[in-house]
Amino acid sequence: MMTADGRHRARRGEGDRLRGEILAAAEQLLIETADESAVSIRAIADRVGVTPPSIYRHFADKEALLRAVCREVFIRLDDTLEKAATGATNPFDELLRKGQAYIQFGLAHPENYRILFMLKQTHKAPPDGVADTDLPGSNAFLHLQDTIQRVIELGGPDAPKPDAYTMTCSVWTAVHGITSLRIAMPDFPWPSIDEQLEMVTAPWRQAICPNEHRQPTARRARQRAK
Repeated sequence: MMTADGRHRARRGEGDRLRGEILAAAEQLLIETADESAVSIRAIADRVGVTPPSIYRHFADKEALLRAVCREVFIRLDDTLEKAATGATNPFDELLRKGQAYIQFGLAHPENYRILFMLKQTHKAPPDGVADTDLPGSNAFLHLQDTIQRVIELGGPDAPKPDAYTMTCSVWTAVHGITSLRIAMPDFPWPSIDEQLEMVTAPWRQAICPNEHRQPTARRARQRAK
C-alpha cells in the first residue's frame, strides 16, 4: 500500500527503525554543522533518503525532533552515569564516580555533549500537556538528585541538611563547568579530574559529614608511598 507521499507503507517494526534513522541523521547533522538553524527537515530527509512528510509522521515539527535528539543523548549520558555508580561503596563514592563518568563522557564525545546544551529549543518550558519529567535530561537529573539525597542522609540527624534540589543544581553546575572548560581548552595544564572533583565536593563533604575519615586520593597515596 502506498502512502500519500508516494512511499510504501512501513511494515510492522519498520516505523521504529525509520524513527531511529531520522534521529541519528539529525544528530549527525547537528554535530557537523554545530548550528541547529542549519539543520532543516529537508536536510534530514535527504540524509535518510525519505521525503519530509515521512518525518512529520514521526515528529510534529523540527522543535519536537530536536527535543527527541537531545533526549536520546541524555539517555546515553544517564546510562553511562548509572553504570559508573555500580559497585560504589557509599553514596559519596557514587557521587564521585558519577562526576568522573560525566566528565569523561563529555571529553570522549564533545560534539554530542554540545548537543545537550546548544539546542535552545529543547530547554524551553515544556509545551502544554508535557510534564517536567518528560523533558530531556529529567531522568539523569532525578537520578543525580537521588544520589545527593542519600549523601545528605550520610551526615546523620545532627548534620546540616541542605536542600537536595539546590545541591544537585550546584553539583551539576560545577561538573558541567569542568567538562566545558576541558572541551574548550584541551591544551590547558589541568590538574587531574579526581583532584578537581575532590576540591569541588570537599566543602559539601565537610559540612554534611564532618566526622568522616576521608580516603586520600590516588595521587596523594602515591606521593606518600615515595
